[in-house]
Amino acid sequence: MSSYLEIPVIIPSYEPDEKLITLLHALQAVEIRHVIVVDDGSGEAYTPFFRQAEAMENCTVLYHAVNLGKGRALKTAFNYCLREFHGAPGCVTADSDGQHMPADILACMRALWEDQESLILGCRNFDGPKVPARSSFGNKCTRQVFRYLLGLSVSDTQTGLRAIPAFFMRKLMQVRGERFEYETNMLIETKDMNIPIVEVPVETVYIEENKTSHFNPVTDSLRIYLVFGKFLFSSLSSSVLDLLLFQMFCAMLQRAEGVLSGIPYIVAATVGARVISAVYNFLINYRVVFKSRAGVAVTIGKYAMLAVCQMACSAFLVNMLYGLIGGAEVGVKMPVDILLFFISFAIQREFVYRVKN
Repeated sequence: MSSYLEIPVIIPSYEPDEKLITLLHALQAVEIRHVIVVDDGSGEAYTPFFRQAEAMENCTVLYHAVNLGKGRALKTAFNYCLREFHGAPGCVTADSDGQHMPADILACMRALWEDQESLILGCRNFDGPKVPARSSFGNKCTRQVFRYLLGLSVSDTQTGLRAIPAFFMRKLMQVRGERFEYETNMLIETKDMNIPIVEVPVETVYIEENKTSHFNPVTDSLRIYLVFGKFLFSSLSSSVLDLLLFQMFCAMLQRAEGVLSGIPYIVAATVGARVISAVYNFLINYRVVFKSRAGVAVTIGKYAMLAVCQMACSAFLVNMLYGLIGGAEVGVKMPVDILLFFISFAIQREFVYRVKN
């Protein structure tokens, strides 16, 4: 390719209106040369819009017989681009509802042309007065989830304006997700593959407060957050196992405290429970959650250091607080371990399992 204007622009569309045609004319006006529209099973009532799109120069329309979701529509378009545009550095995706300005699409195309190793995101500003409350709140919540669970700092996690390198498109063909959760999985994949993310500030446009969006705030949000289920399962199951073992060991060791050579039974119970739950936590985090490519021996060493420090802090704090306030041992242990868990998770993410570039 001789120009960034030849990078294909993908527009997935479901039940469009005139805004799709307006966008296509605007893209022609700025001399974008390849546009791929995907009709995601919109039905006969919407055929005239796609016929108009097909009649435009340099516009190709791909069809789904039934609605399969935005993720599947993107995969269909990725497959087409990889087959038809062999010399392209990648592609740019944009929404069909008029939220993405041609100038911003061009900016992402230029950014991909200059940096073909990064995922380019066209990022909006959610602090403006015209941003719908549900969009602002949802994106800011997801932003914090990404920052904590993945260590990814992304200002617009739900943007549909993205410039995707060709090598990453090939990988994304096999990434799970058929609907809106696919774009979340795309961001998670950048973490797994150590792909940099570059943000391009774009204009924040919401037409009719985004009422024409097909994003369901309940079902689609649930699909997106279920993507993080493996992180939550790992932490919750490890915590539950640790608490159950702690309670069991407390009941057993409280009667035998005299034979523990002066070791408080709470400390002994904490150590016993933590050793078992730590082995479980390490295995599930290494294989499932972080999918670490670091060597097992090195990772075990790092994890063991962290586990010993966490266990010592837990035993000391629980024993001290129990002596001060009394009550049930588990009731004292829970808030202490919740705090230590958040600290431990961040250390595991950035130090124990991470492989530096």
